[in-house]
Amino acid sequence: MAFKEISIHDLQLNPFDKIGRDWALLTAGDASGSNTMTVSWGGLGVLWNRNVATVYVRPQRYTKQFIDAADRFTLSFYSPEHKRALGILGSKSGRDGDKVAEVGFTPLYLDGTCAYEQAQLVLVCRKLYADEIKPGSFIDRTCDTANYPEHDYHTMYIAEVEKVYVSE
Repeated sequence: MAFKEISIHDLQLNPFDKIGRDWALLTAGDASGSNTMTVSWGGLGVLWNRNVATVYVRPQRYTKQFIDAADRFTLSFYSPEHKRALGILGSKSGRDGDKVAEVGFTPLYLDGTCAYEQAQLVLVCRKLYADEIKPGSFIDRTCDTANYPEHDYHTMYIAEVEKVYVSE
């Protein structure tokens, strides 16, 4: 499938639905090696006078080592017909096998990083900032107790959205 670049100002989506309800794939790496995971937490907005995406990755996720090693990652969004595949990609680890082949996705390399041909929308993001969620910083302690019973706090990555691609 072919992709064309569009201006970020032409992007029309509801991030609450696209991330929280429909889910997205967070993918890092290149043709020599990559991994992907499904995300349902994150955000899009403006910070430091830049258009940014914010994503959260738990320390045990295999994808984290790829994100940490690379300057860029992709966030990609899919049609509802791929929801089952996103469920598999979010529940299985790339450490244990080729989950991408299992769901029939085809890697696509854009701007030195990986996405998948089945995507409708791909955001190429360049990391700007990373920090660990800190238990002592919770103002509402129920967020900690409800989401971190294992104390496996996410790393938060803030990245500039450098390019936006849509499938043609």
